Amino acid sequence: MALSFFDQFESPILLGTPLIVLALTLPWLLIPTPTSQWLNNRLLSTQNWFISRTTRELFIPVNHPGHKWTVLLMSLLMFLITLNMLGLLPYTFTPTTQLSLNLGLAFPLWLATVIIGMRNQPTEALGHLLPEGTPTLLIPVLIIIETASLLIRPLALGVRLTANLTAGHLLIQLVATATMVLLPLMPAVALTTAALLFLLTILEIAVAMIQAYVFVLLLSLYLQENV
Repeated sequence: MALSFFDQFESPILLGTPLIVLALTLPWLLIPTPTSQWLNNRLLSTQNWFISRTTRELFIPVNHPGHKWTVLLMSLLMFLITLNMLGLLPYTFTPTTQLSLNLGLAFPLWLATVIIGMRNQPTEALGHLLPEGTPTLLIPVLIIIETASLLIRPLALGVRLTANLTAGHLLIQLVATATMVLLPLMPAVALTTAALLFLLTILEIAVAMIQAYVFVLLLSLYLQENV
């Protein structure tokens, strides 16, 4: 039976149990935990260096009250990177290709930044809806446009992550299918497509890391506007 290319994005079920639960739990088991020893091993040292460097890059532009979000956003970054990378392994499922999951992550965090802005600095938070020096006739139109752009932010976060990962997985599957079909017919062309598949895999690894970073970076920028 011929399967659709989009079947890889369906949540697999084993014995009536959705395996997406296992896919969401496994990344936390793979991330090494700090030890009480004076010297860490190479894996822990690399992880600590990556977290400290990324934290510095993300939170330098954020005001001091926003630094309370460091643990939450960095945990989210490590979680998304691990999910995206594990989804590139054969016979695995990538939960971040599901728009519902990405929106479930994006909407509460975006809403929290908006609530913080309305509570701590309501004047400045509402001032973003109307740029200074706007002509009187354009005030209602600009307020509607800025409100729509504010409300569409969580949707843009979820769709961006979903679309990039879905497109990469589909492209890899298309090239892999072409390689298998061409192998008995035109081996030379099949080798070329196999090399292209290898390059696409490297690109998708970079995309998996970059999209997780962009997701958290945009959340930190939204936080910066409201603290």
